[in-house]
Amino acid sequence: MSSQLFDLTGEIAIVIGATGVLGGSMANALASAGATVVVAGRNTERGAARVKDIESRRGRAVFIECDAIERSSVEFLLESTVSTLGVPTVLVNAAGGNDPRVTVTPENPFSRIDAGDWVANFDLNLVGGALIPCQVIGQAMVDAGRGSIINVASASAHIPLSRVVAYSAAKAAVLNLTQFLAREWAPAGVRVNSLTPGFFPAEQNLRLLFNPDGSTTPRAAAILNHTPMGRFGEAEELSGAVVFLASPQASSFVTGSDLRVDGGFLCQTI
Repeated sequence: MSSQLFDLTGEIAIVIGATGVLGGSMANALASAGATVVVAGRNTERGAARVKDIESRRGRAVFIECDAIERSSVEFLLESTVSTLGVPTVLVNAAGGNDPRVTVTPENPFSRIDAGDWVANFDLNLVGGALIPCQVIGQAMVDAGRGSIINVASASAHIPLSRVVAYSAAKAAVLNLTQFLAREWAPAGVRVNSLTPGFFPAEQNLRLLFNPDGSTTPRAAAILNHTPMGRFGEAEELSGAVVFLASPQASSFVTGSDLRVDGGFLCQTI
């Protein structure tokens, strides 16, 4: 039985944001476990490269262009998936990122953050990052009577980090929405959980973590000093968590939970 716990053969997984580093690694993990993966994102070139990478590992994947902030685009994503593969059984919401316009700095204090930029950040990380995909694709799972939704949160959702207040607030809302939907959709056989990565170097944070010469910044040093394992995570270290939450065997009684993969960052305050 243990060999079947993490077998995703027959599952159809949509990974929104699979054109990024972390979302792409999650797509690889799901495909390696046997799922057919829909790589969804805005960057066609990266999407095609991700599909090619999955196929080179003998996995099954297709790319469908999608802008998760636009409901019509997500509806097209669902319709295309259903018509070519079937009703999706796994949804990973991995789209999002921090906008420099809402990053607090001495030159851009909190009191000067533009409300429109704040709303745009929530659109990216909450509306497109969870709300619309859950409304559209999640409802299809409810109608089908089963599914697993994995919303990617952030360590900053639990305790706000300095400078990225808007991002922290949006990701905190993702956690709250996850718990609401877990309660709402459990009777329909749809599990809804969140996955909280710690600090993983990716496109959105490289400039905050590393200097041009490759050395770590003071902010990176503070993060590492606060992380008991004393290092950053590697994208592949999210694989086990996402496959676990996707598996109808391994996590059959898990819903409304937040799975932290953070090297211990959130287990201490000072």
